[in-house]
Amino acid sequence: MKIGFGYDTHRLVQGRRLILGGVEIPHDMGLLGHSDADVLIHAICDAILGAIGEGDIGRHFPDNDMRFKDISSLEILECVAKMAINKGYSINQVDSTIVAERPKLATYVPEMIENIAKTLSIKGKDINVKAKTSEGLGFIGMEKGMAAYAIVLLEEV
Repeated sequence: MKIGFGYDTHRLVQGRRLILGGVEIPHDMGLLGHSDADVLIHAICDAILGAIGEGDIGRHFPDNDMRFKDISSLEILECVAKMAINKGYSINQVDSTIVAERPKLATYVPEMIENIAKTLSIKGKDINVKAKTSEGLGFIGMEKGMAAYAIVLLEEV
C-alpha cells in the first residue's frame, strides 16, 4: 500500500469560470491558473504523484508549456492515474477537502465524485469530497482564493 497527500491553492479572480471537481459552478469569480485551475483535482493529482514518488503536477504539466493552457484538470488526472497504473498501482480510495468561503458546494459534490470516479475508474463510494469554509479567516475567508487537500490510498497490483 502507498499513501499520498496533496494540496493546492489558487487565487480567485474576475473573468474566469469556477471549476471544482470537473464541475462548472456558477459564481462571480473563478480560479486563476494555467489550466482550468481546479484546486480539488490538482490536490488529488499531487496526492497520487506523491504516493508513487513522482513529484507534483508542476513537474509533469508545467505552467510554461502551452500544451496545458486551459486544459481540463480531469485530463491531467487521467494522465496521472495512468502513471500510477504503469508503476503497478491501483487507486483504491480518495479523501479530499475543498476550503472555500463561497459559494456553497454541497449540491455539486455528487457530480464531483462522479467525475473523479469515472476518471480514475473506481467506485464513487471510494471517493469522499468535503467542503469547508475558513470561518472568514485568512485569504480564503477574505474570498481571495480557494484551497484543497487530498489523501489517496494506492495498492500494488
